[in-house]
Amino acid sequence: MRTGSEPSTARSPLRMRLSLSVWGMLWAVFGLTAFLWAGRPGWATACGVLLAVTVTDFCLVLRHIRQGPHYQPGRDIPPYEPDRGGQPGRRDR
Repeated sequence: MRTGSEPSTARSPLRMRLSLSVWGMLWAVFGLTAFLWAGRPGWATACGVLLAVTVTDFCLVLRHIRQGPHYQPGRDIPPYEPDRGGQPGRRDR
């Protein structure tokens, strides 16, 4: 059940995802160059695919961060009433 304090106590994982995607990009670039230098094209391809995934995640996380916070009700909005299974506007017969 909602308590009504969720908007003020919620934390976004976007900055953590941003740092993890940067960390993943660094390791994928290192692996890609190391495996290319060692002559292992299969592993280099795997690191290249991982690099593409981490770059995509990085771009999406940056986009979400730039969009800013979304609307959340303020402290003056009471918590939602719990759903009791009935349909609103309909009387029981």
